[in-house]
Amino acid sequence: MSYTILFPNYTIGENPFTEVPNICQRYGTKITVIGGKTALSKVAADLEKAVEGSELEILDMLWYGGEATLEHVATLKNNPAVQNADMLFAVGGGRAIDTCKMLAHDLNMPFMTVPTIASTCAACTGVAVYYYPNGEFRDLYLSDVPANHIFIPTQVIAAAPDEYLWAGIGDTLAKHYESVFSSRNDELEHFNALGVNISTMSAEPLVKYGKQAMEDSKKDQTSAAMEQIILAIIVSTGLVSNLVINDYNSALAHSIYYGSTAVDAVAEKHLHGEIVAYGVLVLLMLDQQQTELERIFRFNKSIGLPTKLADLDITTDEDLEKVLDKAVATKDIEHVPYVITREMIKKAILDLEAYNLNS
Repeated sequence: MSYTILFPNYTIGENPFTEVPNICQRYGTKITVIGGKTALSKVAADLEKAVEGSELEILDMLWYGGEATLEHVATLKNNPAVQNADMLFAVGGGRAIDTCKMLAHDLNMPFMTVPTIASTCAACTGVAVYYYPNGEFRDLYLSDVPANHIFIPTQVIAAAPDEYLWAGIGDTLAKHYESVFSSRNDELEHFNALGVNISTMSAEPLVKYGKQAMEDSKKDQTSAAMEQIILAIIVSTGLVSNLVINDYNSALAHSIYYGSTAVDAVAEKHLHGEIVAYGVLVLLMLDQQQTELERIFRFNKSIGLPTKLADLDITTDEDLEKVLDKAVATKDIEHVPYVITREMIKKAILDLEAYNLNS
């Protein structure tokens, strides 16, 4: 077999845009920037200043549409600023970046990403998630082509609402534990082995620096700890996602997330990464990884991530049964080292409840 692996480069700092002329002039001269309204307002002045005195020109700054949909991609394709651009800049959170990513892929254009929150690895990966206009999940847009470059403005991310970084930490934890678990019995090709092995960088920095980074985030200030966490969420996890096959990108922790969305109170009140962080504990309990369970349990407690059902507003037996029904039906637990049954998941959840009482 043959395969090609593509990696994005990145620049990180309080104002990474000073490097825009050096990095982007190889792709042309005309830039169109696409993103969320708030995100664009945070970086517009720095981007405009960055191109002053260079051959680069910003044609326009466009709102992405408010949702990652094929319809918004089609609208943007017809915009003259997009049609006349040599490259695109995707600015904002995951949905804004994924919209621009799909647009760039469809037009075969170079694109740069500017994540203004650290909640997912969207800025680093080639894959996009897209939705129906009403916000309902529609499908994955599968591509192996990531951004040409990532500009990571740490001060903008530090000043963003704390919950984004908090949930990003929760989601990032799962990348290590799920990829190692789901690939356990397989003979791995080099790219899969590389991805699984570097996934430790999606966990270790979080445990070491996560509490300090959250304290810094509450003060809206950058720090060495904050930078480590941002890189773990955006870059380390993104590289794992770019390297490994989809079977290794999720497992039981994400099954627990999808299962939890069957309970209205969970879907309304809790963030994806928050729920996934709880799912990691269920995975560690089910797989009898006692040492890691104790470690991640303490870490979750230290920054307020959930450790028990009540933390997610799952309070009745009926709620739990809904979670189990949906969780066991997901594809995320199809490629795992042993058969995972509904009864096994329930036992792990109840064992975790008991662990909470004794801790």
